[in-house]
Amino acid sequence: MNHIATVQDAVTAFADWIEPTDAELDAIVLEEPLIAAGLELLDVEIAVLDRALSELDWRRLRRARRRVLNARRELTNRTDGLGGAA
Repeated sequence: MNHIATVQDAVTAFADWIEPTDAELDAIVLEEPLIAAGLELLDVEIAVLDRALSELDWRRLRRARRRVLNARRELTNRTDGLGGAA
């Protein structure tokens, strides 16, 4: 019988190179507004998932979608000069 501890030690022994690089961390920081807007949209979609949408729900949903689109546009405009890092 193989024990998971022996396999786990072999897999996690090289964990240092699994860490994100500085460039990857910078890309995440650059994409933070888009990530936050996406999470907000997801929250609204979950909130209205099991009920009929009221006018207020429609507004919240449209507003959240606009925030995602605006964040995506700003990220695209910002990264175009950086060689398309998005």
